[in-house]
Amino acid sequence: MRWKKTITMIEAHAEGEVGRIVTGGVIDLPGKTMLDKMNYINQVDDSLRRFLVFEPRGYAQMSTNLMFAPSHPDADVGFIILQGDKAHAMSGSNSICLVTVLLETGMIEMHEPETIVTLETPAGLVRTRAVCKEGKCVRVELDMTPSYADQLDAVVEVEGLGKVSVDISFGGIFYALIDPAQFDLKISPENARQLVDIGTRVHRAVNDQLDIRHPQLDGIEGISYTMFVGFDDDGVMKGATILPPGRIDRSPCGTGNAARLAVMSARGQSEVGQVLAVRSIIDSEFQVKIVGEQAIAGRPGILPRVSGRGWIHGIHQIGIDPSDPYPLGYMVSDCWGDAFDLLS
Repeated sequence: MRWKKTITMIEAHAEGEVGRIVTGGVIDLPGKTMLDKMNYINQVDDSLRRFLVFEPRGYAQMSTNLMFAPSHPDADVGFIILQGDKAHAMSGSNSICLVTVLLETGMIEMHEPETIVTLETPAGLVRTRAVCKEGKCVRVELDMTPSYADQLDAVVEVEGLGKVSVDISFGGIFYALIDPAQFDLKISPENARQLVDIGTRVHRAVNDQLDIRHPQLDGIEGISYTMFVGFDDDGVMKGATILPPGRIDRSPCGTGNAARLAVMSARGQSEVGQVLAVRSIIDSEFQVKIVGEQAIAGRPGILPRVSGRGWIHGIHQIGIDPSDPYPLGYMVSDCWGDAFDLLS
């Protein structure tokens, strides 16, 4: 074996969504802050992302997370989320995976019954509270970045679908929230392919037709994902986040539900302190609530809290032989979907 690059990862999932944590082989990236480092990947050089995420070393149904020494004095660790299209500023499920890995491997000392870990993300600080028992990180609670409703009831013209109504909201990244009743669909596994197809078309239309940018965070602009938002038969909130280039988040989605809470708050549908359960397309659950209000550049906003569970399920090491014809990997639409124009 003659690898010229070796990267070690620990694999975990949060309520079904896989988040690999790079623990060795990546020292640093240019940029002082996590936002700088994310923008470097997205705007200057994304070869590391492609190496880690694309086949044959990666696969569509996962994220890979880079850890760095934090630049903020109040943070314990900095991290950036890598996915099929680009690097992203924040993810609830990946934050849960990261904290679970940090504590259960001893990279950060676990304290029972509770350990506080503060993450520096490109979207800001995320304070996490891990419930710990007998060496296990039982549950992770995330105080998410301030979130706000950007545009309510926006209408876009979508190819093959006509006019579609969406809510644009920020929950650490931007979302277009879609009511699946517009298409006479329920959020269920048998409808996954249809939801992906519609969500991808709406994603393309929203970023083509609407101006969306964070008023304070340079480089965070346009929606990252679409998310279908509905309810189960028993009245519990349910969602399905569609990630480029064509898959559904297996978890209930932390940032998506932060964005959903911001819209619900703007409409008077949720109040501070109200605890809500949210389910994914595979019926895994997070708990969410609004813990406070905070203006964002003069706009009404909320402070969301999301909690869920994570599990470590593997240790993974990848490398590259100098003669390998696919040093940056590849994607094929049978697994990755056909939305390649959504890729950076």
